[in-house]
Amino acid sequence: MLLDPSILQQTYVEDCEVCCNPIEVTPIFQGGELTSFEAIDIAQ
Repeated sequence: MLLDPSILQQTYVEDCEVCCNPIEVTPIFQGGELTSFEAIDIAQ
């Protein structure tokens, strides 16, 4: 998974590479470094 540190806080949905179910991903960056990461399974 590639993350863009130029956007400090972002939330997006990406399909799992293994099972293809959607995952809501929320990374947070400070000073160009990843400080928080949350991934939530979106049940279908």
